[in-house]
Order: sequence, then structure tokens, then C-alpha cells
Amino acid sequence: MTSYSMIKVGNDYVVQANDKCILKVGSRRRAVQLINEATDLLNALASVEAPGIAPEAPSLQRETPELP
Repeated sequence: MTSYSMIKVGNDYVVQANDKCILKVGSRRRAVQLINEATDLLNALASVEAPGIAPEAPSLQRETPELP
């Protein structure tokens, strides 16, 4: 899971993900909004179940092509 934070640099705010600077914005409110959106997206992605591993045998048998 990614850990988001923000730091103030001069008059701007820098959004960080896992201690890596990823975005610089001029508003603290916008930085918080972006962190919330990113967290929501990651949570939604985590709740989607990954498809199971495909079976070794195909579910449908392939038809034999007809030769003219």
C-alpha cells in the first residue's frame, strides 16, 4: 500500500508517495484533495478481485476445420 503525505516547500505543497515527491501544488486544500482521491482509487482497486488463474485445459473444445 502506498503511503501519501505532503510537505510545505516555500509557498507550495509537495505531495509524496512512499517518501518520493510526485506532485507540487500551490494550495494545501488541493494537495489534501489529491491525496484523498489517490487513496480512494487505491482502495477501490484493492477491493476488485483479481481473476483466477486460467485452467490448464480450455473450457471449449476447438472445432476441427473443414477442408474443401
